[in-house]
Amino acid sequence: MTADPPARRRPRAVPDATSGDGGFDDLLQVLGEQLGEATQSADPRTRRKLKNVTFEYEPDRTAVHDMAGDAGYSLASNWFTQLLAQLAVANRITKSQLCVFLYVAGGQQRGTGITQYTQQQITDGLNELIAHQGGKPISRSTVNRAVRALVGFKWIEQLGNGLIQLNVRLWFHGNSNAQHTVLEQLAVQHERDPDAFPHGIGPDIHQEELDLSFPKDSRYGTGRRTG
Repeated sequence: MTADPPARRRPRAVPDATSGDGGFDDLLQVLGEQLGEATQSADPRTRRKLKNVTFEYEPDRTAVHDMAGDAGYSLASNWFTQLLAQLAVANRITKSQLCVFLYVAGGQQRGTGITQYTQQQITDGLNELIAHQGGKPISRSTVNRAVRALVGFKWIEQLGNGLIQLNVRLWFHGNSNAQHTVLEQLAVQHERDPDAFPHGIGPDIHQEELDLSFPKDSRYGTGRRTG
């Protein structure tokens, strides 16, 4: 007996309610014959056909993300996520650069990698908690310097009119097909320069500056651990 072919929705045959309980046994016998569980006649005219049968389809139950908050979710490069932490510990990026990037990355429009924030909106957004709890707010001039640095790192690209293109190789809100579409658009815009945005990711550093004296643990390959 051959196995059922893979399918996202598998039809399940049920007897017609008007046929009575007795029809169920007959239905099983006919199904067995048609699936090869019983010997079938070589003459197709002698084969029995299913009658009074309807088909019900079970819904395709696909797992969904269970994410905190109501702002959706993004997919980030694991390499880049760890690099962010390394850069912060090594003091190779400033607090303002890290905060501006994370704020911008969290506001991208699905499937585009684009956010629509003016620098004043970024400033106001970052100062939202400060306004209620007190403390030293970030200034717009600091945000401006951070944005220029992030452009230099090729983490973002300014498009004008408050539009910011996120480097979708680092952080992207959307599926792989949408990401490839954006990457192709960026390649065309930059004449397929392999060193242009979104490639050539900075800041320029030497790897030893990121090692931070973390010993390698043979149990976890090349992973690093902290004390």
